[in-house]
Amino acid sequence: MGKDYRLVFYETAAGRIPVRDYLRSQSKTVRGVAGWLLTRLEEEGPDLERPAADHLGDGIYELRIIVAGDQHRILYFFADDTIVTTNAFLKKTRKVPIVEIAKARSARAAWHAGEAAP
Repeated sequence: MGKDYRLVFYETAAGRIPVRDYLRSQSKTVRGVAGWLLTRLEEEGPDLERPAADHLGDGIYELRIIVAGDQHRILYFFADDTIVTTNAFLKKTRKVPIVEIAKARSARAAWHAGEAAP
């Protein structure tokens, strides 16, 4: 059996949990597919590959949720054996928007600086 990973939702210093909030605003189908993929991510860690996940660079990854042609994304990073989901969005462009990657990097910096809830 492989390494055990723990998945957590990043919480801002203000108490917001962006991925949880995004998923709560989506349909039951999107939440179901996301839950299944998040479980796979927790089980497989960095071994989860395309089409389910992809490395965007600089230690930021995307979980790729496709439902009814809509492409939802959850961005995350690894902190040792912890997977930290940072932000989520509906992808409408060919590439992941730079602003979304910047949000993930900012969340990672806050996480490592201890400015976010563990």
